[in-house]
Formats: sequence, C-alpha cells, structure tokens
Amino acid sequence: MKIACVTSPERGGTDRLLSDIATRLQASGMHLAGIVKDVGYASGFDNGCDMKVRVLPDGPVIKITQELGKGSDACRLDPGAIANAVASVENGSLDNADLFILNKFGPEEAAGRGFCSVIGAAIDRDIPVLVGVSGASKAAFDTFTGGLAPALTPQVQAILEWCQNETQ
Repeated sequence: MKIACVTSPERGGTDRLLSDIATRLQASGMHLAGIVKDVGYASGFDNGCDMKVRVLPDGPVIKITQELGKGSDACRLDPGAIANAVASVENGSLDNADLFILNKFGPEEAAGRGFCSVIGAAIDRDIPVLVGVSGASKAAFDTFTGGLAPALTPQVQAILEWCQNETQ
C-alpha cells in the first residue's frame, strides 16, 4: 500500500505545503488527482475556518465551507460541497493519475465519509496517496490505514522524494 501522511506544526502549514508540492509536481509533468487548498483564497473569519479547494489536476475550485453567521462556533464544513468535491475527483481525474493528494484527512474522513472511498480507489489502482493530517485526526487516520502510512517530514524535499520514489 503506497500511502503517506504529512503534518506541519504551523497553522495552515500542511495546506501550503501540499499546494506547493502539487504545483511543483504538475510543473514537472506528473499527473495528479485529488484536492489541495486554494491558498489564494482569504478566509472571512479570524479562525481561518472558511476555505476553498482546487480539484486536481485543473479545477474546479469549490468552496467547502458554509456561512453560518458571525459568532457561530459550529463546524462550517458543508457536507454537500464535500460530496461535490468527491464526485469531481471520482469522475475522471483518477484515470490517468500518477499520484493522489488529499489536503486533509478531516472529520468527514474520520467518520468514514468524505474522501475515504476515493483513497481506497486510488490504492486499488496502485496510485500512491499523499494525505495531509492534523493532530486531531491522526488517530483516526492511523486506524483507517492500519498504521501502515509513514509520516513524512513536513519539508518540500522530503515529500518530493517520497512522491518520486513511489511513482517510479
């Protein structure tokens, strides 16, 4: 099973790192599937809990959070938008992919929803999978992978080396 995870200790660091990795790999000619955070989108909330993701390889960009009003502390994730992002990935980008990237194994995946089926489909097709994992979701991710996914050093060169080794 070709799957690895990365966690940055910096707030938003994993998103920036995986977006950068995707850009570099695509520039080198690698065919990617999955999603990365649209790092150019500025959140309207102080806590940054407002985001858009870019479906790889070339879009669309989907807002995966919902407006709940000022002062709301409820989860802003929009399950319908997540389902739309999953469908966008499932409907074609895995066909020619060299690598699948998921920006975050989050609450939806921890509950067995979200991108779990797409991760499984990529693994079934022998497509390497690179997943961003926060500290809060690490135990659920380890359970999902049976503890078989190495944690990569959150540095561009280390991640690029893993990607290149797994896609050869």
